[in-house]
Amino acid sequence: MTRALIIVDVQNDFCEGGPLAVAGGAQVAADISEHLENQPERYDFVVATQDWHIDPGSHFAEEPDYVESWPKHCVAGTKGARLHPDLDTDPIDAYFRKGAYEAAYSGFEAVLAPEDEVATGERNDEAEDAEDADLVSLDDWLQQNEVDEVVVAGLATDYCVRATALDAAQAGYTTSVILPLTAGINKDRIEETLAEFEDNGIEIIRTA
Repeated sequence: MTRALIIVDVQNDFCEGGPLAVAGGAQVAADISEHLENQPERYDFVVATQDWHIDPGSHFAEEPDYVESWPKHCVAGTKGARLHPDLDTDPIDAYFRKGAYEAAYSGFEAVLAPEDEVATGERNDEAEDAEDADLVSLDDWLQQNEVDEVVVAGLATDYCVRATALDAAQAGYTTSVILPLTAGINKDRIEETLAEFEDNGIEIIRTA
């Protein structure tokens, strides 16, 4: 089998100090880096997703309900949208951005970022308009590279990791989630998410 690791949204705004910080987010960044350093042969490909909001409508709210609306976060081209500095980007083969003009929780809603743009560090250009880019979805890219198994890690367990893993399984990929390489928001929702994974044939890996 050809296996890909999908690193979901390990971005500054979702880690400590960000407006939507997930407790343990920075540690997840470091732990994913250590995981890849210790097991470089485990994956044929490594990809990363990023929230990359331009004007996502009601997804942003001044008085968010933290269910369907949220404080402004991961605005395209800003420091908050960059991958966390504790995440080693050297092993990453491709970056996928989602949510330009609407809420997008699943990495399977994301499109391939231009190769000449840097996912971390300073960017020199204006926010990319996804409508002007050559749209290659995450699913397209995985199929082009003959991937049939995906492993999911990142933030947050009960939101974007959940949506990405469920969509991967729905798309026919053998899917697993490395639980210690995720961090979640709501304990009850995390438990519900793990039950959903089991119901959908998604393996929950409990050691990294």
